[in-house]
Amino acid sequence: MPKPPACPDKVNVLLIGGGGREHALGWKLKKSGRLGKLWIDAKKHGGLSPLGECCPISTSGPFHEKSNDLFQLRNWCDDNNIQLVVVGPEVPLADGIHDALATDTRLVFGPTADGARLEADKGFAKQLMRAANVPTADARMFTNAEDALEYVRTKDEPCVIKAAGLAAGKGVMICGTLAEAEEAITRVMEDREFGKAGDTLLIEEMLSGPEVSILALTDGSSCWILDPAQDHKRVGEGDTGPNTGGMGAYCPAPVLDEEQMATVERDILVPILDALKREGIVYRGVLYAGLMLTKAGPKVLEFNCRFGDPECQPLLARLKGDIIKILWDTAAGNLANTSIEFDERPACCVVMCSAGYPGAYEKGKAIQGIDAAQQLGAPGEQVIVFHAGTKHEGGEVVTSGGRVLGVTALAKDLDRARALANEACAVIEFEGSFFRSDIGAKADTES
Repeated sequence: MPKPPACPDKVNVLLIGGGGREHALGWKLKKSGRLGKLWIDAKKHGGLSPLGECCPISTSGPFHEKSNDLFQLRNWCDDNNIQLVVVGPEVPLADGIHDALATDTRLVFGPTADGARLEADKGFAKQLMRAANVPTADARMFTNAEDALEYVRTKDEPCVIKAAGLAAGKGVMICGTLAEAEEAITRVMEDREFGKAGDTLLIEEMLSGPEVSILALTDGSSCWILDPAQDHKRVGEGDTGPNTGGMGAYCPAPVLDEEQMATVERDILVPILDALKREGIVYRGVLYAGLMLTKAGPKVLEFNCRFGDPECQPLLARLKGDIIKILWDTAAGNLANTSIEFDERPACCVVMCSAGYPGAYEKGKAIQGIDAAQQLGAPGEQVIVFHAGTKHEGGEVVTSGGRVLGVTALAKDLDRARALANEACAVIEFEGSFFRSDIGAKADTES
């Protein structure tokens, strides 16, 4: 086999995506001494646009050989000597951006379209887990509403309804009653709330226990597990209300000890990578396992093919070392020669949202107080405000999404990081803003 290409001293990077996760990636990329030039694809984004120059070519897929956009994007990458493409969101990966842009001289961080099926097709992922004996919830797949409704009426027990395709983190519905299950099936398969993502749905048994996000970097052979993080999906305090893309996260999450982490690697991560290899897929990038810590042990709720959002924000706030070398070695198949370390300080990210989220919300609300928030904290503490749904407009930063900001704090312990993040959120103002003040509050009770 050819030797993996060594990371150059200077690397020109194209960063794909325009949310809080991508702002965190861009923020970290700018700190690398190896960064040549940073290009972004999020014009006018409140956090990203000051960090790099905007790529003038469309980076939206799907990508196929006869696509004029693909031809132009490849030529543009060649002309601007793009050596590393860092893909934040799942949709471009599922659409084949890796397959489209990777060459002998250009690496893409993130799996191929086949690898991204692990997230983009929950049915495929479930079948792969069964074949590899990876512990997960029992599930049935359906392609029409009648059969799905008949199944839940026969079972008449709490369940989880999932659109099988990509639904921006909102295609999972927790159903405690038959009426809720019937409503969820109707929304997915008859009302077509999630479009083609709902062509197939999964009905899963409802698991109970603490949830934890395990993110690992893998080059298809080596696997480096990052510090565990814990996301908070429900919109309301105390984990109430509908699911969202994520209301906040903290890292490290003290819910798994070293023995349990070894179990996750042995029984979940390694078997799924081996199963992908048997499918002819060399998976390189982030392997994200959303786990439920049941009384019978960790079970997989979902796999994702990219950094979680907002888990990425506290993870990268704590990551030490050169991120370009880490991402390069992952994409190049050279992860075994890479060392990854984290800041000892815990980090807590609290997401500030627009009124109405995760439902309908208004945009264009002026945001004040970000600079003041980032000045908070005693020596040894830090506040970083990552922009998610914001943009520059008329000389000010305004809201442009449901999840607006990821207010992230580092401090000596989690309690102080939580308090500092909440203090910073209170300093930032925009009309209708809200956030959960209990992000990370259950950490002590779940450890």
